[in-house]
This record gives sequence, C-alpha cells and structure tokens, in this order.
Amino acid sequence: MTCWRGLVCASLLLAGWLFWGAVGTVAAAQEPRFFRIGTAATAGSFFEIGGVIASAISSPPGAPHCAHGGGCGVPGLVAVAQTTQGSQENLRLINSGQLESGFAQADLAGWAYRGSAMFAGSAPMSQLRALASLFPESLHLVVLADSPIKSVADLRNKIVGTGEPGSGTLANSNVVLKAAGLGDDDVLRRNLRPAQAADELKTGGVDAFFIAGVYPVPAVRELAAAVPIRLVPIDGRVAEALKQEFGFYRDAVIPAGAYPGLDSETVSVGFAALWLVGADIDADLVFAIAKSLWSDQTGKMLESLNPAAQRVRLDYALKGLSVPLHPGAERFYREAGLPVDTAPQVGSERNDNANTGPSDTPHDKEPVK
Repeated sequence: MTCWRGLVCASLLLAGWLFWGAVGTVAAAQEPRFFRIGTAATAGSFFEIGGVIASAISSPPGAPHCAHGGGCGVPGLVAVAQTTQGSQENLRLINSGQLESGFAQADLAGWAYRGSAMFAGSAPMSQLRALASLFPESLHLVVLADSPIKSVADLRNKIVGTGEPGSGTLANSNVVLKAAGLGDDDVLRRNLRPAQAADELKTGGVDAFFIAGVYPVPAVRELAAAVPIRLVPIDGRVAEALKQEFGFYRDAVIPAGAYPGLDSETVSVGFAALWLVGADIDADLVFAIAKSLWSDQTGKMLESLNPAAQRVRLDYALKGLSVPLHPGAERFYREAGLPVDTAPQVGSERNDNANTGPSDTPHDKEPVK
C-alpha cells in the first residue's frame, strides 16, 4: 500500500510537472519576437517600403498562418519599421548591435564595411551583412518648374537642401557637388529632412534639393501634386566622375510619368538599396525572414500596396551587393538557385566595382516571384 501510494504521488507530481511545463512551453512559444528595421525619415522611400515589408514578414503569436488564410510572415515575429536619420545612422546602429536590421544605400554600406571614402579614418564596420538587395534607387535633384537651374553646375550661389545629417542623401549630394567642382563656399547647403526640403522649395526657402530614393519618392510625389516641379539631370562629366571614383554609382533613368506633371524622362545616377543585418543575428531567423520576404504572397502584397514596392523582386536580390551576405540569407539564396558565390566574401578585398548590377532603366525585366 505504501509503495502504491508512493507511485500515485510520484505520478501526480510528474503529471503536474509535465502540465505546467507544457503550459510554460506554450506561453514561451507565444512570446512575440520583435525585429526592428531602421529606415529613414517618414517622407522618404525607405520608411514607406519598410512599413510594407515589416507587415509582410510579421506573424504575431495567435495569427493564422498563410496556409490557413493568414499572412506568410515568420511565426511569432513582430517586425517594426523604425524611423531614423537614414543610411549612415542605420549602418552605425547595426554594426554596433543597437539595431537588428536596417536599410542603407549600397555605396555607403560598402564604404563603411571597408572603412574607405567618407568612412576613411574610422574602423571598418565589419559586422555588416546583407539580407537582400531590395531595389534600385535614383538620386533626384528637384527644382520648381520655372527655375533657371538646368544642371548641377547651375547650383553655384544657390540655396540647396542637401539632406539631413546621417542620411544617404547628404552623402550623395556632397559627392555630386564635389564632382561638379562646387566647394563649400560655392553653395549654401541646408540639412533638411525630405518633407522640410519640399516645403522650403515650395515657399522659396531653397532653390533646389537632393533626395535619394526609388521613384515615386513620397515627398517628391506630394510636392509634384501641389506645385509644378522639374527634375534636373545628373549626367555628363558629373556622372562619369562619380562612376569612376565611386564604383557603386551607375546610370539611372527616372521615367516620364514617375511624378505628376513630368512628361519626359530624367537621366541621373543610382545605386542599390540594401537590407542589412548584424553578423550575430540568428541564421535560422534570417533564413526565415528571407523565405517570407520572397514568398508569393508577400510579392502580391507589395504589388498591391505600394507602387515603389513593386520593384522589390527576387531577381534583384543579389544585385549591387557591397557587403557579404549573412549566412542565413546565403543559405536561402543558394537553395533558391541564385549565384551566391558572386557576392562579396568576408575578409575579401573586393573593390568598389564588385557586383554592382545593371543600370537602372524603366525597361527592367518583369519581377521573378
């Protein structure tokens, strides 16, 4: 009897332990995992597209899976698009582990990873890894339609919005002005956020402003709907100087009709927009995020929600990479049959012309899902 009672007590204790252990496991499984995506100012391309992507890859605890009519996000993941100052700040925060991921221009990412160009003199940001090349960006130089400014050289003695501190636009505008032979004393530069720059142009506070992004950039789109504008070409000697000195720059075309009232295409320079993560982020998580990003359902969501996000496509995922792939992303692309061996490798001394991808024209191939 004593033995039997002992067995019963032991069984009850074991059953209780298993029950509460199972409850604890379920509760732990339902804990949301937050994943931040550093974007940029709210009126720029990065924030708008970042919000769409964050929604696509999220699948909070309790949400139905795509097989049951829900989204095709990563189970338990809650992704958040976080406003930042832009590419430069995102690179610093990701490299230091203060941010899980973020968007950045390929040119800046490559320079930061190698400690070259504008990052010369600083320690290389060796923790940067690529999750994907998302889309091609173009540098916009925006003026009012009746402005006398017809070229970058015409910015001499003008007031120009060059982008806020920490942004990719600021870095781009500085190298463009330098390539045009315009020094610090030749242009009055104002460091403005995209929405501020658009407002200042409308009210006469600036004569022009630069902004980098995938067309249609929200700030430019809203400005063009309010007042007649024009885009100034960045071509000729200026474009050639940029491409020769900084290999990540390439020819780009902003097509007619990209913005209200623009009836002709504008030649410019461009670069890839990369989604970067820290080297220490879990490889299985990065693999799952890549799988979710490139799912058919995510593709349909991107196409339906945002015209610029329609350019996020799998056949561009390895174009313009300037830093090595994260192991989780490399695993996904290798399994998908993409040429991952062409990507920059950790510890390699690939130059700034490596894997820059094709020119950005309005005649790109149809998206591959």
